[in-house]
Amino acid sequence: MKFTAPDPTFYPSARLAMEGPREELGYVVALAADGGSASGNPDALAVIDLNPDSREYGRIIHWLATPTIGDEFHHFGWNACSSALCPYAPHPHLERRYLVIPGIRSSRIYIVDTKANPRRPEIVKQIEPEELVRKTGYTRPHTVHCGPDGIYVSALGNEKGEGPGGILILDHFSFEPLGRWEMDRGPQVFAYDFWWHINQDILISSEWGLPWMLEDGLLPEQLMKGAYGRALHVWDLRKRRHLQTLDVGEKQQMVLEVRPAHDPRKSYGFTGVVISLEDLSSSVWLWYRDGENWAIRKVIEIPAEPAKEEDLPPLLKGFRAVPPVLTDLDLSLDDRFLYLSCWGTGEILQYDVSEPMHPKRISSLRLGGIARRNAHPRLPQKPLNGGCQMVEISRDGKRVYLTNSLYRAWDEQFYPEGIQGWMALAHAGEDGLHWDERFLVEFPQTHRAHQIRLQGGDCSTDSFCFP
Repeated sequence: MKFTAPDPTFYPSARLAMEGPREELGYVVALAADGGSASGNPDALAVIDLNPDSREYGRIIHWLATPTIGDEFHHFGWNACSSALCPYAPHPHLERRYLVIPGIRSSRIYIVDTKANPRRPEIVKQIEPEELVRKTGYTRPHTVHCGPDGIYVSALGNEKGEGPGGILILDHFSFEPLGRWEMDRGPQVFAYDFWWHINQDILISSEWGLPWMLEDGLLPEQLMKGAYGRALHVWDLRKRRHLQTLDVGEKQQMVLEVRPAHDPRKSYGFTGVVISLEDLSSSVWLWYRDGENWAIRKVIEIPAEPAKEEDLPPLLKGFRAVPPVLTDLDLSLDDRFLYLSCWGTGEILQYDVSEPMHPKRISSLRLGGIARRNAHPRLPQKPLNGGCQMVEISRDGKRVYLTNSLYRAWDEQFYPEGIQGWMALAHAGEDGLHWDERFLVEFPQTHRAHQIRLQGGDCSTDSFCFP
């Protein structure tokens, strides 16, 4: 008798996912440095060989360019993941086959098929901005998460590029935009990232700003007014209704990535705040259940570092300091280690968060950075620019991948000479982090490396419904 089996890269629990095979390929979106120019280069998807036994280890083995210009690829994701194994999932026999890649500037979404040849994926569908606006009312798609009932995509603005931003849904099979997710958004206006406590029917979303506050770079006058995002929002996932706002305070600006615990029995998660108006520090905040409601508290603070004025870009010269600029964080599947990437200082920090209220710093490494320009051990004489930015962890928790571009207009403000794109790998062991001296992927001068996805899933991809 023949049975239909679920995708072997789907796992009932995070614990079982950690036992899965090692990733051999990485997919990295590369945004064009001149993407705003009509005669510029198109964005691309780079395929990276991650097999240490391969002769092509640490190299770009395929370059998939788009047919259009000016998309600005950002945070992409898989069409399906382990959430398809949830008991109430209507689509348990989906495949982790397609990459859903949004253009944050063009509002165009690409569907890329990896199944026929994972080393040479191809574009099979484009969702044009006109269709996205007509069916959802949203523009500037930002983050993709695969849910059990559809593909969720956050969007920063409405059809006019103003507020409110929110979440839209794509059909799992046709990729057709179905509409807005929110039924009652309450006071929520800003959007950015989102994820969920899937067994508890709770969604958490975060705040960056509206498109006009972002697309031409950081606006100092808006920042000093405290006009950027400063809160998390708690939602009823099934009823799509706003429940609660978790405000971190007017001096805390830009609440970005959300990383809930992977164990579905746990009711907490971590989010990062980019900058404090009081002292330029960055911070990590813990959200958690407090009786019938949810609460939030600061658990990690990362101070700014003094720097010479001549080593700073115009935006920072008056401060004579380098802010950490915490732009990404990732949580290992066993919920033990939290990794923080500080794009300003170029530091990647490792914390033990076994006790979420009391994180313990374990180790750190540096690459690039505004003032230090730390080199990689593979090229010790070559100062690197940019800094540790997007971070992704292998399912077994042993490898931490990093890239160095944030957002094209913001790149130019913090690194005025332009970002030379790179991707690096740090190994995580009992003795902390150390660089893989063989692995430094240098991207073409024309492109900058951003979000990373790993073959078979990674630590910011999947939701699990079993402990």
